[in-house]
Amino acid sequence: MRTGEPLPAVGEVLAALATGLWHWNTATGLVTVDAEAARLLGLPSERATLSQAQVRARLHPVDWNEISGVIQLAVAEGTLGEVRVRIMDDRGRVVRVGRSRFHASFDREKRSYEVTGSLQEVTEPVPGTSAGRTAVTGDWRRSREAFLLDAGRALAEARSTAEVLRVAAGLSMPGFSPDGLAVFGVTGDRLTIIGHHGHQPGDEGPFTHMALDTDYPAAEVVRTGRAVYLSSPEKYKDRYPVTWPLAAHFDRQSWAFLPLTVAGRTMGAWMAAFTYPVAFTPDERSVLTTVARMLAQALSRAEAAESARELTDGLQRSMLPKLGPEIPGMDVAARYVPTGGGLQVGGDWYDMIPLPGGTSRTEFGGGRFALVIGDVQGHDVRAAGLMGQLRIALRAYASEGHRPDAVLSRASRFLHGMTFGALDEDPSDLRFATCLYVEVDPASGLLDIARAGHPDPAIRMTDGTVLARPTAGGLPLGIDPDADYPTTRITLEPGETMLLCTDGLIETGGHDLETGWKRIRSILEEHDGDLEGLADALVQAVHGPSSHHTTGPLADRREDDIAVLLLRRQGDGHADAALRPTVRRTVLSVAQAEPERVGVARQQLRELLHDWASEDQVDSAVLLLSETLTNVLVHTDADALLLAEVRGEPGDRRVRVEVTDTSDDLPHRRSPGELASSGRGLMLIELLAQAWGVDPRGEGKSIWFELYESEGAVESGGGSVEVAVALDVELP
Repeated sequence: MRTGEPLPAVGEVLAALATGLWHWNTATGLVTVDAEAARLLGLPSERATLSQAQVRARLHPVDWNEISGVIQLAVAEGTLGEVRVRIMDDRGRVVRVGRSRFHASFDREKRSYEVTGSLQEVTEPVPGTSAGRTAVTGDWRRSREAFLLDAGRALAEARSTAEVLRVAAGLSMPGFSPDGLAVFGVTGDRLTIIGHHGHQPGDEGPFTHMALDTDYPAAEVVRTGRAVYLSSPEKYKDRYPVTWPLAAHFDRQSWAFLPLTVAGRTMGAWMAAFTYPVAFTPDERSVLTTVARMLAQALSRAEAAESARELTDGLQRSMLPKLGPEIPGMDVAARYVPTGGGLQVGGDWYDMIPLPGGTSRTEFGGGRFALVIGDVQGHDVRAAGLMGQLRIALRAYASEGHRPDAVLSRASRFLHGMTFGALDEDPSDLRFATCLYVEVDPASGLLDIARAGHPDPAIRMTDGTVLARPTAGGLPLGIDPDADYPTTRITLEPGETMLLCTDGLIETGGHDLETGWKRIRSILEEHDGDLEGLADALVQAVHGPSSHHTTGPLADRREDDIAVLLLRRQGDGHADAALRPTVRRTVLSVAQAEPERVGVARQQLRELLHDWASEDQVDSAVLLLSETLTNVLVHTDADALLLAEVRGEPGDRRVRVEVTDTSDDLPHRRSPGELASSGRGLMLIELLAQAWGVDPRGEGKSIWFELYESEGAVESGGGSVEVAVALDVELP
C-alpha cells in the first residue's frame, strides 16, 4: 500500500486475517456473528443472528461456563476479556480451537451484559488452558455433569409452566442437542399438549386430545411408564405405522419419548426430536432420563404453585367484594394488597353494606350505607376463614337495621363464640379482630362511627389539611362477649375525604404508628387528584419502589396486609370551588366522665392550626380552649361540645372556637386573690382573644372566642406564655 492511499475497510482486514466478529446481548439472548465467525463455529459462512442455545451447542460446556466467569471479571476490573474455546460439530467432536478477545459492559437498569469480541482459530493450544484439555469425546462425562448441574439449577428456579418450558427449550445437551421439543400432559383418557418448541404454530393440532390407546409413542409412554427411543425414521415407521404420517413431515431423524414421573405417577411425556441420527447410547439415555426427571419435578412444582395462586386469587375475589354502584353525592375507592406471608389472602378486609331504608333492595340508591374495615389477627388460612365468616355476620347484623354499636357488640359475641368459646380450642390459636364501622348518610354527610381496637379515621379537608379524628372505641372483637362500643358522630363536609385503613398501611416498612402516620399524612396532604389516584398513591408509598426510601426506625421489616377505604363527599355544586371560602372545621364532644378528652381537643386544635402564621396565637387558642372546656367540666354537671372553625385565605384567616353546654349558669368575671386556684378564665379570654362572647341558648349556653391571623402576624409584645405566667396559670 502506497503512502497517502486510503486504508482498507475494517471488514476486509479482518477477513484477510481470518478473524470473525460477534456481539452478544444477554437481555435478548441473541448472538450476532459475521460470516467469518459463523464459519469458525461450523455454520454457513454468512452473517447470522443466533440464540444462546445455538451458540452454546457449538462450544464445549466447560468452556461455555468459563466464558460467563471471564465476562463478569472483565466488567468488574474494567479490562478486556480473553478465552480459548473448543468448537464442536453436531456429533460432539472438537473440530477446532479458537481464541476470543472481547469487551463487556453491564447495564444496571436492565441487569444484562453486552459483549462485543473477535474470534480466530489457533493451531497450538497453550498447556494448562481449557484448549489444552482432552477433547470432548474423552471428557464427555465431566461435560455431562456440568450440563446437568446447570439444567437442574435453571429448572429449580422456574416458577411457572411457561418458565419451565422456556428453560427446557434452551437446554443444549453435551454432544447432542434436540431441535424439537414437546411436553404432553394427561386429561382424563386424553393426551394434551402442554407446550412445544421448534415447531410452527398449529403443528400440535393432530396431537391435541389424542386418546391414550392410540398407537403413538407419547401415548404408549404414558400408558406404560417406559421410555421409547427411535434412532431412525425406519424404526419409527416400523413400530408405529399408523401415526408415522403425522411425524413424517417434520423431517426429523431420531426421537426420544420419556415419561414425566413424579412420586411414582406418570403425569405426561417429553419428546426430544433430532434432525440428525442419534444412536441413544447408554450415556445419552442417562442424560435424557435425568433431564426428564428434573423436568417432571419442575412441572409438578409449577402446577402446584399455579393451582395455589388460582385458589388464593379465587378466595380473594370471593371474600373481598367490589364496591357497590355509585352513591349520589359520594365517591368511594378501596384497595387491598396481600403483602403478608406467601398467601394472597389474609385477615384484612373491607366492605360496603346497603342499610334498610334505601331506595332499592338491590342497590344502594340514595339511602344510608355502611363502610366496614377490619383485620383478623394473622395472615394465614385460618385468619382468612375467620375473616370471611365475620364479614358475613357483620353484613347480616347491619342488614337487620342495628345501630353501629349494636352491630359491633353482636359481632364480638359471634367471634368470641367461634374462638374463645370453643371447649377444644388450642389456647395458642385464639384470635381476635379489630374493626371500624361507619354508618353514612349521603344526604347530610353525617357519619356514625363505632370502633373496636382499630386505628382512628382521618379527614382530609378541602384545603389539604389532614386531621386524625379520635373516636370512642372498645376492645377488639372476640375478646369480651359483653363489650360495649360507643358511637361517635361527625360530619363530612362537602369536598372532604375520610380515610379508613388497617395498620398494614401505617406500619409497613419498619414504621410505628407515629412515624407511619406522618408518612401517610404527607401523601394525603400533597395529593391533588381523584379518589382512585389517591388510593393508588397511598399503596405505592408504602408498597411500591418509593417505599424503600421511607423505611421506619424499627429493625423489624415484616410486611402486613393492607386494606384502604376512601370516602369523599362531593361539593354542593352551587358555586365554583375556587370562589367558595376556605373552611376547616372540627367538632368534638367531651363528657363529664371523659376529662382526658380535653387533651384530645387541644391536639385537634393544634392540628387545625398547623400552618397558622403566629405560633403565639396557636398557643393562645389552645390555652383558651383548655380553660373553657375545663370550666364546663368543673363548674357544671353537663357535657361540653367543641366546634372549632377556620375561615379565610392564608394570611388573613379567622379561627372561631365555640364550647357549648346545657347548663344555664352564665360565667361571670371575678377578681381572684393571689392564692386562688380558679377564676381567671374570662381574664385570659379578654387578654388573648380578639373577640369573644357568651350566647345564651334555649337550653344551655355557648362561650366563644376568635383570633385573627392578620393581626397576630404583626403583633409584638407578650404572648400567651408571658400572660399565663403573669396570671399564674398552668399552660396545657
